[in-house]
Amino acid sequence: MSHKVMTEDQVVAEIHSGMTVGIGGWGSRRKPMSLVRAILRSDIDDLHIVSYGGPDVGLLCAAGKVRKVTYGFVSLDSIPLEPHFRAARQAASIDFSELDEGAFYLGLMAAAHRVPFYPTRAGLGSAMLSENPDLRTVVSPYDDHEELVAIPALEMDVALIHMNRADARGNGQFLGPDLYFDDLFAMAGKLTFMSAERLVPTDQFLAEGSVHTIRIPRIHVAGVVEAPMGAHFTECPPDYGRDEEFQREYAATAKDPESWSEFSRHWLELESHEAYRAKIAERVAGITRGGQR
Repeated sequence: MSHKVMTEDQVVAEIHSGMTVGIGGWGSRRKPMSLVRAILRSDIDDLHIVSYGGPDVGLLCAAGKVRKVTYGFVSLDSIPLEPHFRAARQAASIDFSELDEGAFYLGLMAAAHRVPFYPTRAGLGSAMLSENPDLRTVVSPYDDHEELVAIPALEMDVALIHMNRADARGNGQFLGPDLYFDDLFAMAGKLTFMSAERLVPTDQFLAEGSVHTIRIPRIHVAGVVEAPMGAHFTECPPDYGRDEEFQREYAATAKDPESWSEFSRHWLELESHEAYRAKIAERVAGITRGGQR
């Protein structure tokens, strides 16, 4: 299929309640937020989210969409612990599997490489094993007979990622400082959908980055969405930085149900990503006018 362009709502039509959904990015960095907001607008729930988590996890938990989260961390970066996720954990409203960052990476690798697990020494003698009683150990089949932790594959029904650039065929390019293992998410998902700041002709990728930045091959991507500001309010350099003021306002809503309800009505119940972008533009214009005064 040479043309894979879709809308956010078309992507969400491929996601169903009860699925395991992997979400790329890292903390509050280059998250596929337009796709997350599309899930929030849907009636999908009972999801198992797999993520190096940020506001994607917090928003979905706050909206009651989540059954379980498997994570290496859940952070807003400049705010160390995602407050809506913390509230969900404290209320015991979600199940969870907490791995260290390296073990989470090995789980991604196993899923991407279609093997049941990857062995590691990491976690032996640590709380990672006691906090995850489902984790198993294996004994090396070689002469050393070493006991190792078997990190299971983080299998995903759907994976969602966001890139700086993409083409209509589903190739993706990152232009920021890090890929954040989005290539592994793309390989791990049974279906992978990618949003991007801008769709470009394939032969224009090299205008902004070297061949080494074209890390998402179309073979792993079922659909691609053009979504300018699609990672907002997380950062997506070099296109834009994190909207720290917006993030602080979002984080503060975890302390007050009325504030959350107002935030949700104002920012999350819009009919489309285009409507969200228009409201962000209005907000920026208002801040600019205020600064001039």
